[in-house]
Amino acid sequence: MPTLSEDVRKWAEDSRRRIEDSPIVPRAEAIGRVAQVGDGVATVTGLTEARLDELLVFEHGTRGLAVDLGEEAIGCVLLGDTAAINAGTVVRGTGEVAAVPVGDALLGRVVDALGAPLDGGEPIVAERFAPIESPAPAIVERALVDRPLATGLLVVDATVPLGRGQRELIIGDRGTGKTAIAVDTIINQRASDVICVYAAIGQKSSSVAQVIDAVRRHGAPQRCLFVIGEADAPPGLQWITPYAACSMAEHFMASGRDVLLVIDDLTKHAAVYRQISLLLRRPPGREAYPGDIFYIHSRLLERSAKLSPERGGGSLTALPIAETQAGNLSAYIPTNLISITDGQIYLDPSLFYENQKPAVDVGRSVSRVGGKAQAPALKAFSESLRLEYAQFLELEIFTRFGTMVDERTRKVIEHGRRIRAALEQRQFAPLSLGEQVALLLAVTERVLDELPLERVETFRSGLGAWLADHCPEVLDLSDRSPPPSGELRARLEAAVRALARSLAASEGDSPAPAAGAK
Repeated sequence: MPTLSEDVRKWAEDSRRRIEDSPIVPRAEAIGRVAQVGDGVATVTGLTEARLDELLVFEHGTRGLAVDLGEEAIGCVLLGDTAAINAGTVVRGTGEVAAVPVGDALLGRVVDALGAPLDGGEPIVAERFAPIESPAPAIVERALVDRPLATGLLVVDATVPLGRGQRELIIGDRGTGKTAIAVDTIINQRASDVICVYAAIGQKSSSVAQVIDAVRRHGAPQRCLFVIGEADAPPGLQWITPYAACSMAEHFMASGRDVLLVIDDLTKHAAVYRQISLLLRRPPGREAYPGDIFYIHSRLLERSAKLSPERGGGSLTALPIAETQAGNLSAYIPTNLISITDGQIYLDPSLFYENQKPAVDVGRSVSRVGGKAQAPALKAFSESLRLEYAQFLELEIFTRFGTMVDERTRKVIEHGRRIRAALEQRQFAPLSLGEQVALLLAVTERVLDELPLERVETFRSGLGAWLADHCPEVLDLSDRSPPPSGELRARLEAAVRALARSLAASEGDSPAPAAGAK
């Protein structure tokens, strides 16, 4: 039986043999030191070979991103806790760029801009890591936008339709329902195969929690991913949040799948970038924004595309959100974003305060691409909707002054009021394509004109169940279905007229209020 001394001798001989067999070669390692640090940025000296956007690692594990290269020092934004970083802290270059995990393991999770879980779940096992910055697909790699992305909101799908691969800006004043439209669009994808990625930049924790809870209660959270740059996170982490979310979404697009990316919001993103730039002493421009403020958003939004069949045919649809001040669409950041995107959905505060929700201003909203991809069944009934609604809004202005109108004008105004009532919609209640087609047919054939205005909401809420009993074929319509045939249209019209008559009859049978009742 071997003794302890023999075991020790054998272990020593094995260790000596391994050391002798291991090649010992010199290795150069770039080491720098922090010259100054504060407010989420740091100045580092000694890393003369550092490259732009290189990932740096500080002594205690905090990471940073080199964004300014000077002759003697570099400026970097910090991507983690800055409490342990002081002047003189050792910094090492990695020779790599910032990368995030991608893959199906992220679906259903809440993560930060570097892919670390924020939901208290298990660590994420990624398929691979992808850089947060990547070039946009070239022209030859893109295909025409030819398929709609249904939001479930009639006012959007009928007047400002979206296509898969489009970039559509949601813009309006604070508190007008911008995030609500994006959340309803995500919820509506429960009936499709679209993967949804929601990126929150500098939002309050309570607001983010409400969005996540709404999607989990009403949508398909197993196909959703939430990338959160919290309001109390370092500015650098907030700044890279939309780029990281876009890289995570691009992975699914590259595999031939359709993805929806919501960025909430780019106004805060621009403010964070302005803060970083001023701290790094970059020369300020208009409204103190740096000169490349347009480029940081264009290089992000250009990554959304509809890929050609040779590239897999996937798509990435971007819904960036921007905030205006007092409805000023000509401000610096809004005009930049309007020029980059393929259209905008403008939310009017006056409509919101009049309880017209969603508060979409049809006149100032436009989709430069989605009209070509609108569902044929829906397009057949929505061609004249914008014109009729615009005529109504113009006439309604005169009636507010008590102007006498003739019978023809009165009918136009009453019809316009039914259009407006039909375009109203509760949150978390998206309409299927069949319900939208039936509702638009009721508008265009003036079926709703026979109903009292206050009964239009009852008509819309009961339409789905009524169609399931009286015309179930229309509920099977898809975004590729042709316009309804003459026979189907006749049966659909008969069904909606029967529903309107039943509601009108119930209105007439309701007991009259007692004398003196309010």
